[in-house]
Amino acid sequence: MAAAQTPHVHQLPATPATVAWGYYSAAATPVLHVASGDIVVVHTMLTNVPDRLEKAGLAPARVQQALRDITTQVTDKGPGGHILTGPIAVDGAEVGDVLEVRILEIRPDIDYGYNGCSGFLKENCADSGRTRIIQLDTVHMTASLGPDITIPLHPFFGSMGDAPPPDSGRLSSNPPGMHAGNLDNKYLVAGTTLFIPVHAPGALFEIGDGHVAQGDGEVDQTAIETSLEGRVQLIVRKDMHLTWPRAETPTYYITMGTDKDLTQATKVAVQEMIAFLSSTRGLSTMEAYRLASIAADLHITELVDGNVGVHMMIPKSIFKKH
Repeated sequence: MAAAQTPHVHQLPATPATVAWGYYSAAATPVLHVASGDIVVVHTMLTNVPDRLEKAGLAPARVQQALRDITTQVTDKGPGGHILTGPIAVDGAEVGDVLEVRILEIRPDIDYGYNGCSGFLKENCADSGRTRIIQLDTVHMTASLGPDITIPLHPFFGSMGDAPPPDSGRLSSNPPGMHAGNLDNKYLVAGTTLFIPVHAPGALFEIGDGHVAQGDGEVDQTAIETSLEGRVQLIVRKDMHLTWPRAETPTYYITMGTDKDLTQATKVAVQEMIAFLSSTRGLSTMEAYRLASIAADLHITELVDGNVGVHMMIPKSIFKKH
């Protein structure tokens, strides 16, 4: 389905009435209804609470009032820990469709973030000082981790997903899956598009877990986590049918796999690339597999969220027609 030529623009702040704390669910009540092709200007909260931020050294006056309100007023929480804005119901989205999420703009909503030490090798974390407040230079889009360490900022939403099938019940926001969710894929910056299989009427899209800098793997559990403002366009695709999420950047096509087992997640990402190349380039399964081996790169997306993530990227530049 083509996007509307003059899409309506919706504003969606993060408030106690507009967030889902720690879950994706087909039974969740939408906080916003949009038409296919509409644009949503959405605000998201960092995944933390005021007292922990203050304990890490953040001045109380710098804590967002919206975060205080959400923390004190939202009682329906879990089983995961992310404060997600939504769900957003997209008119016409039906089971078997694909939700195309065009990420138009992303910027930090505040001038600080944090990193918390735990994750894959948490024995490297000290007993104290595990949460570090990190100042963000939102003009030059950098952060400093020391006199000789400057980190470029590339904001992205760690979690973008839709509802799982109704029989899945309330799904924790922590592990990524076929519904996308907590992918923590650093390539999903402004200018990219995420494609998510629809498992429930309206899709019920949620977004949050703002990051401004992260390495593949996200090995200590967190990126530089912060609150973000984004503009996303939500389009129902009746002409696409996917099992797993996929993405497209200006320069790459990306397939993804998640599982508790790293080998199985890798197999999914590779097989999805084979399926993508076969369906879009007219290649046999063997020739698509051959091309994936020759030209595509595998990355460990993240290792720390219950399900691990793997993605495979193939450059558009190898094709005459993108």
